[in-house]
Amino acid sequence: MADATTDGTVYIPMEERTSDKVATIYFTRDLSPKGMEKVYERVNGKIGQDKVAIKLHTGEPHGPNIIPSAWIKQFREDEVPNADIIETNTFYAGDRYTTEQHRKTLAINGWDFCPVVITDEFGTAKLPVPGAKWIPEITVGKEMLNYDNLVVLTHFKGHPQGGFGGSNKNIGIGCADGRIGKRDIHSGTTGQQWGVMTEELMERITESTKGTITYFGEHVTYVNVMRNMSVDCDCLGVNAAPVVTPNVGVLASTDICAIDTACVDMVWAMKPEFNHDLKERIQSRHGLRQLTYMQELGMGTMRYRILDVDNGDAEITPADAVSEVVPFEG
Repeated sequence: MADATTDGTVYIPMEERTSDKVATIYFTRDLSPKGMEKVYERVNGKIGQDKVAIKLHTGEPHGPNIIPSAWIKQFREDEVPNADIIETNTFYAGDRYTTEQHRKTLAINGWDFCPVVITDEFGTAKLPVPGAKWIPEITVGKEMLNYDNLVVLTHFKGHPQGGFGGSNKNIGIGCADGRIGKRDIHSGTTGQQWGVMTEELMERITESTKGTITYFGEHVTYVNVMRNMSVDCDCLGVNAAPVVTPNVGVLASTDICAIDTACVDMVWAMKPEFNHDLKERIQSRHGLRQLTYMQELGMGTMRYRILDVDNGDAEITPADAVSEVVPFEG
């Protein structure tokens, strides 16, 4: 039998997780800009007001499931009014492959209320990855290094190759530049565009993330929005599979491993008729290796406590968080 700590198909329940650390996660059922702000304000103590980058997935043209641009506009105005949104070009040919194409897509999707910096537009930079076995230096868009603070706003959902896309995917793939960094993740030494899959892919994504969050140090924080969760990534745009997983809420933490783990745990805690498709996507792609490898690389812990900001910071379980979810209605 494969080792459960490295097998990306094996779900490890909380009582079997090995870590001395326990992270704190703040949770609200309020799916709105104000909901995002409520939990963000509990974790933003190390985020300054200058040189702030907001990393999110701005989506393919007319993508139906991305975090609405109006939500991000209000969040930015209220919390980090001087922040820029940062993105990178894609590894695949399409509407975000070149900077020119990418800017047209940004305009279509409503990302015109603040500067959007495509960080690899003018070149790349290298960042070391301590402890890496695949990518000792990641390649990112060089403009990312102009920022001192990183606010990671993530639409949590499935992913056709990664199983799920949380904060780890948002940074690991989303901050890697479109030609070199993403090639190192997806192709490795195979010579094929999508030559790396399953556990190795999860590990390469995670190493890429580690390079970026090591660079920002304490000045990075994470907000995951569990809304419109297709089994597909926002990179599929209008072609993403229909959403069948219920909406849940918004989570925030300073621990990237804990926040992605909590989102997965909330999916697992749902009734089978609600979670079947997303669970199948995560396990069939070996996506759970993202979580164990983050902990293995010292990026955080899979053990945490959830504080319910809707109810006086009462400590709750993932099952409590999803106990009243209703079937998704598009």
